[in-house]
Amino acid sequence: MLGNLKPQAPDKILALIGEFRADPRQGKIDLGVGVYKDATGHTPIMRAVLEAEKRMLENETTKTYAGLAGEPEFQRAMGELILGAGLKPETTAALATVGGTGAIRQALELARMANPELRVFVSDPTWPNHVSIMNFMGVPVVTYRYFDAETRGVAFDAMKQDISAAKKGDVVLLHGCCHNPTGANLTLDQWAEVASILEKTGATPLIDLAYQGFGDGLEEDAAGTRLIASRIPEVLIAASCSKNFGIYRERTGCLLALCDNPATKELAQGAMAFLNRQTYSFPPFHGAKVVATILNDAGLRADWQAELEEVRGGMLRLREQLATELRDLAGSDRFGFLAEHRGMFSRLGASPEQVARMKEEFGIYMVGDSRLNIAGLNEATIPVLARAIIEAGV
Repeated sequence: MLGNLKPQAPDKILALIGEFRADPRQGKIDLGVGVYKDATGHTPIMRAVLEAEKRMLENETTKTYAGLAGEPEFQRAMGELILGAGLKPETTAALATVGGTGAIRQALELARMANPELRVFVSDPTWPNHVSIMNFMGVPVVTYRYFDAETRGVAFDAMKQDISAAKKGDVVLLHGCCHNPTGANLTLDQWAEVASILEKTGATPLIDLAYQGFGDGLEEDAAGTRLIASRIPEVLIAASCSKNFGIYRERTGCLLALCDNPATKELAQGAMAFLNRQTYSFPPFHGAKVVATILNDAGLRADWQAELEEVRGGMLRLREQLATELRDLAGSDRFGFLAEHRGMFSRLGASPEQVARMKEEFGIYMVGDSRLNIAGLNEATIPVLARAIIEAGV
């Protein structure tokens, strides 16, 4: 039976990681993998996470199953982190998931249970796994224009035109902040225009909030999501704790389903718990408990936010330094968008041939569409990358 399986195409980013590790050159630079790294190339454990785990180790008395949909303290803490004062527990269903990817998958499964004829509108470009999951599920994908290749900003007029074609029963997938792979984000005024379109079409927004705190700050990065939540009666929000808490391997995520009344909330909550049961039964507990411990303790939360600000500020400084270095080399501000983008990623706008040249001649590894991970840089490697970009003719 298993011999009948068809070979699967390797994940491009994972393949790139393999190439990088096999490259014997000193001074090679990894800008491909989507993981935060400090200036030494290490992904550290945050101070508050270490302290929360210490407390758990000292106080935990059992390893029995926890809640099927996750622990209420985690659900509540995540709801408050994402929605702030706008959280309405009486109409918000919540689900602990296996990472942000699990939240996306369960959101799509939930939407398809509600509408077997589901279509999903997805930005062009988007995180490749979005489309991969939908294709595997057999859910029709409709792309909407998002990235302006000339300005490296948002092609907002084109985006509005395309998402206006969505209808009631469709889902429009939006990146809450720090757009992956482009780094180009909507302004709050543009979020308001998107909300107006969703109000007219009746389509349901699914917001992927994977990088809250990595862009302009915890509150600022949630502003678009909160605006949508305040105006649209039904909203799905998939959140990841991998980046802002640095707990990638703990696979901690959360799905929120905002409903227009308590009865619908109960239906959604039951369906979401059912999906967990069918997929992996009980969700992972450890990472969710770490997050809840931090968010519900004033001292730990303050320390976590301070360290998260250090991470965010460091990435902004790297962006500014790279844009300045390129301006000096190029004699123009054509790379100024790098300082304007937010989050770990920016799409450079290089051709696949230029990306290949930078890898072959300079040992610089980035995804073929020229998405680069800003967090993979440091002060010493910025001049190397800038020179490679210019010499490759980007």
